[in-house]
Amino acid sequence: MRAHLLAAALATLALAATVHAQWTIQTPTTADLRGIDNVGKGIAWASGTNGTVLRTEDAGYLWQRCTIPPNAEHLDFRGIQAFDANTAIVMSSGPGDQSRLYKTIDGCQTWTLLFTNPDKEGFWDSIKAHTVGPLDQPNCTSSTRAITGSIFGDPAIHRSNAFDKVNIPSFYLATFTISSSCSPDRLNASASAIFSGPGEASFAASNSVLYRPGPTISWLATARELIQYETGFSSPSHYEVFSVCGMDFPIHHTTPSQGVFSFAVRPESIENPKPYKVSKGPHCRKADIVAVGGDYQKPDDRTTTAAFTAGSDKFQLAQTMPGGYRSAVAYDAPTKTWITVGPNGTDISTDDGRNWRPLHPTNNDAPDADQHWNALSLPYAVGPHGRIGILNPSALQPRN
Repeated sequence: MRAHLLAAALATLALAATVHAQWTIQTPTTADLRGIDNVGKGIAWASGTNGTVLRTEDAGYLWQRCTIPPNAEHLDFRGIQAFDANTAIVMSSGPGDQSRLYKTIDGCQTWTLLFTNPDKEGFWDSIKAHTVGPLDQPNCTSSTRAITGSIFGDPAIHRSNAFDKVNIPSFYLATFTISSSCSPDRLNASASAIFSGPGEASFAASNSVLYRPGPTISWLATARELIQYETGFSSPSHYEVFSVCGMDFPIHHTTPSQGVFSFAVRPESIENPKPYKVSKGPHCRKADIVAVGGDYQKPDDRTTTAAFTAGSDKFQLAQTMPGGYRSAVAYDAPTKTWITVGPNGTDISTDDGRNWRPLHPTNNDAPDADQHWNALSLPYAVGPHGRIGILNPSALQPRN
């Protein structure tokens, strides 16, 4: 009997020894971090308060503190999009001209101010960009690697847009093209007629309320609905809208601190476009979409913190909610797992957002390794006070 007990004990110890830490935690700065973009091949960029930009080329072992962009010492960089070890754009969020876009092409030694929010009442929330392909510039073959993207912002009366003559606040959506040899850097006029309801806005918590399925398509998350907006063509003053439709979120949004803060899409699940029928109005494209949020002033309230579509064009509340307010969500394709993070914990779902379970720290982690997160770009997460986490891939592997 003693030999049997000893063997069992040794087996337990051996198993425990193979349980690795789920998170590698670092704090290379004291700034609050809000933006993170994993380029791949060990390259990632992060951004945050006080004009902070960080860069790694060795999968997060060391983080370089970048030169602060011009006149950005007090800016809050909530969105960053990188393309390689040398090229990145970073977006600040704030009222009016505190919302800006900068670029670097020399590994963040120097920065160029690209654009400033043209609306003094505006506030930029999210940015998404990619290198130009044949669908973006069919009439131009650039000798340099051009970048195109979109900026999404809170409602304002867009005096800068010659087409908008009405005094009704509308959400900001503008495309841009930079670094092209065919034309100078250009910020197009904001889209028209994405009108907002009373008190409706969006959240710049994690740069994840904007998704671009294609060059002319933008999916936008306000606090209360997902807007699918597609343009047919553009004119010098505005976009011509081809179709626009909305999908209501069942997550509570009755106060300014409540609503959806992030959404993610399984790309291969997006329904192909259907012919537009005027008699039936616009058709929202179906996809596997997961949205998270809650009330950031009540981070432990888990009443309504996640919703999913299950491949449809309607959201429904999760059956088992994450453990509180969540600011970012992402999809991990290799493990078919959704992950969401927030100030009080991390949760994962393996059934497309229907049910969530906490990803608790192991005995080899710090007790709060799963907490204090703002944004995701797997395997990285970032949070307050310079907190950067690298999630061990084994943490998302299916359990036996």
